[in-house]
Amino acid sequence: MSSARRLRIEIGIVLALSLGASAVYSIVSIIGRLTAGRPLGQQSAALNQSRSEREWLDFTYQFLDVVFGVAVVALVLYLLWQPGRDPFRRIGLDLTRPGRDAASGLLLAAVIGVPGLALYAAGRALGFTVAVVPQPLDAHWWTVPILVLAALKAALVEEVVAVGYLFTRLRELGVGPWATILSSALLRGTYHLYQGFGAFVGNAVMGVVFGWAYTRWGRTMPLVIAHWILDIVSFVGYPLAVGLWPGLFAPPAD
Repeated sequence: MSSARRLRIEIGIVLALSLGASAVYSIVSIIGRLTAGRPLGQQSAALNQSRSEREWLDFTYQFLDVVFGVAVVALVLYLLWQPGRDPFRRIGLDLTRPGRDAASGLLLAAVIGVPGLALYAAGRALGFTVAVVPQPLDAHWWTVPILVLAALKAALVEEVVAVGYLFTRLRELGVGPWATILSSALLRGTYHLYQGFGAFVGNAVMGVVFGWAYTRWGRTMPLVIAHWILDIVSFVGYPLAVGLWPGLFAPPAD
C-alpha cells in the first residue's frame, strides 16, 4: 500500500472517530430540525447538559466526558510522532512562546468573538439560527470549573484535529494551503450545523481565519487559547447574556 493511500485511510479513521462523525450527526440533526414543523428560530440546542440528578454522579459523568473527550488529541499526537520529531513542536502545541501565543490568542478571540456574536444575534433575529443554551448544568460548586474544562476540551479537539493534524497530513499529501484552509473551515462549519445556518457560516469563517493564522504562524497554541477564551465566555457568561438580552439568548418556550 502506498504511503499516500495509508495517509488517506488514517485521516478517514481519525475523522470518523472525532469531528467527521460530529459533522455527519450535525447534518442529520439539521435535517431533523428543518422537518420538525417548527421554525429554526423557535428551537434550541443545549450544550453541557446535566447527566444525573445526583450531584456526585453528574460531576463524575462530566469529568469523564472531558477526560475521554481529549483521547483523540492523544491519538493524533501519537500518529504525528516520529523519531527525533516532537509532535507537540511539530504543530506548535508547546510553551516555547507563551507571551507571543497568549497575545496572538487574545487578538484572535477579539477578531472572532465580536463579529461572531453579531452574526449569532442576526441569525436569531432572522430565524435561521437556533437558540444555543451553553449552560444547562445545575449550579454546583464545580459547575464553573467543569465548564472551563469542557471549553478546554473543545478547544484542544477542534484546533489539534481540524488544524494541526489535518493541515500536516494534507500538506504531506500535496494539498495546497488554501484548499486545506477551505476544507478545514468547511468541516468546522459542518459540525456546528446542528445550531443552524448562522452557526455554520460563523464557524466556517472562523475556520478560514484560524487556518490562515496557522499557515502563517505554524502554531496551534494561539488557536487553542483563542478558542478556549471564546468558549469560556460563552459557557460561563450565558446567564448574564440571558439577563441582558433575553430575546436573543433565552431558549424559546415550549
